Amino acid sequence: MEVNWDPILIQIGPLAIRWYGFFMAVSMAAGLYVLVRDGTRRGYDEEFLYNISALIIVGGIVGARLVYVLTNPGDYFVPGRYGEIIRVDHGGLSLHGALLGGGLAGWWYIRRRLEGPAWPHFQRLLDLAVPGIAIGYMLVRIGNVFNHEVLGNYTTALPFPRHPVQLYASAAGLVLLLIHNRLARRRPPAGYLFWTFLYYYQWWRIAVEETVRDAPIAWPVYANPAYGIEIFTVTQVTTWPLLVVAWWLRRRSLAAGIDPAWRPGPEAGPDAAEPEEPAFAADEPPALAPDEPAPSRDGGSPEAASPEEDGDRAQRTEEAATGDRRGGAPSEPGRPDLAPPGSGA
Repeated sequence: MEVNWDPILIQIGPLAIRWYGFFMAVSMAAGLYVLVRDGTRRGYDEEFLYNISALIIVGGIVGARLVYVLTNPGDYFVPGRYGEIIRVDHGGLSLHGALLGGGLAGWWYIRRRLEGPAWPHFQRLLDLAVPGIAIGYMLVRIGNVFNHEVLGNYTTALPFPRHPVQLYASAAGLVLLLIHNRLARRRPPAGYLFWTFLYYYQWWRIAVEETVRDAPIAWPVYANPAYGIEIFTVTQVTTWPLLVVAWWLRRRSLAAGIDPAWRPGPEAGPDAAEPEEPAFAADEPPALAPDEPAPSRDGGSPEAASPEEDGDRAQRTEEAATGDRRGGAPSEPGRPDLAPPGSGA
């Protein structure tokens, strides 16, 4: 869709706040709120979530701009246009680049700050980032309308002169967000929500958005100028590998069965460590401390010895010591056959 809307929201002297930047900031704030709120519920520290969110945002912006510039070199690598490479506020971001840059930044921080395998943590945080990504896709496509970019192909057989691709994409972002919310209520394994989002997004790009978007053609297989349809664009060709990867990792996340909530200890899943054997068998009593009295024979609590029993025990100990000094065995009361030699039994 092409309209003559002013791309600047507010002008304060030399500072201009554009609609595109405003929508991007709103989507980042919404995504940050959801990630921190749900992340703390899943066992992560709030400070850690704020720190990793900041790194993901910075890495996502850098990656999104870099990929967009590299895939549109004719708009930037020409005399007089080099300064536009860093003008993110003028539009021109790649969602695939944002996912790549933000993912690499998040992976690095997870490996640096969290103990244990990084992959389960990475999967959980990817799921938490989906609402912010979907909201950003919805709102930033509206910002594209103000910037007069991401335009559709011309048509002659439809009521509009060009396909309103930005509105198509904004509606698709809303549908993807609703699908995510529905699946999230089922609490699937970690990673499933993100890879499902990416899988459906790739299908949307291949089947609809790139088919009617004004984009460079890589392989001219089919074209219908009346309805503004062209196949295959550069993005359509390069999207197929991402579609396969998303499909494969989606299945892998189900097979791994990683708990969506983090509980310190061995991670759940088929590769989780087996519990250690107890120090003693369940039917064996634990060893007693040297000074701990043994339980009574009837299974009750141990009882203290009476003064008479203590006296008998001391007498038997003394007699045994006396027998050792005489070189014979100690006598036992009532057993004359065990008396030492020469005792005159």
